[in-house]
Amino acid sequence: MSNRVLILFAHPLFEKSRINKELINHLPTESTITFHDLYEEYPDFNIDVKKEKELLLAHDVIIWNHPFYWYSCPALLKQWIDMVLEVGWAYGPGGEALKGKYVQHVITTGGSQSTYESDGYNRYTINQFLAPFSQTVSLCNMHYLPPFVVHSTHRLTPEEIRGQADEYAALLSYLQHEALDYARLSQYTYINDLIKDTKKL
Repeated sequence: MSNRVLILFAHPLFEKSRINKELINHLPTESTITFHDLYEEYPDFNIDVKKEKELLLAHDVIIWNHPFYWYSCPALLKQWIDMVLEVGWAYGPGGEALKGKYVQHVITTGGSQSTYESDGYNRYTINQFLAPFSQTVSLCNMHYLPPFVVHSTHRLTPEEIRGQADEYAALLSYLQHEALDYARLSQYTYINDLIKDTKKL
């Protein structure tokens, strides 16, 4: 089993993010993983839709990797979604180009997990905030996996950051080499918990 993984990375201030630098530095160097930095590729926001579609078709798992800006994604990733996932191609009549592929979020946020609860500071869970993305994926006939979330980014020690990066690398290895059972995986709130469970085996 070998799934091809496409990481669509979107961070407008990547050079200032210690957690995302560590995550990216720990990416496995394997031919089945493609790292695609959208802000590096399209600093003028002029997205090459044809190229992006070809990338999607060439991969089995698509990861939206970004900081959690204002309960959503950075502007360029939103524009990517608006432009690339076209009607008649990704959804709607005849739109089955991406059918059966898997999509997952990898997000970083300064808030702790307890702030993303109904009685917490942010009033809603991470998965509730991600509902529009989940519905987008569903509309495109793809499978939306639980997110990988790094909380409390401003308070993590260097050792804790390396630990999160190691878990991200373990996740990517899992996504590449395991048969993805959507029914089983969707039972997790965060895919982080799957990685922790897998390490115990």
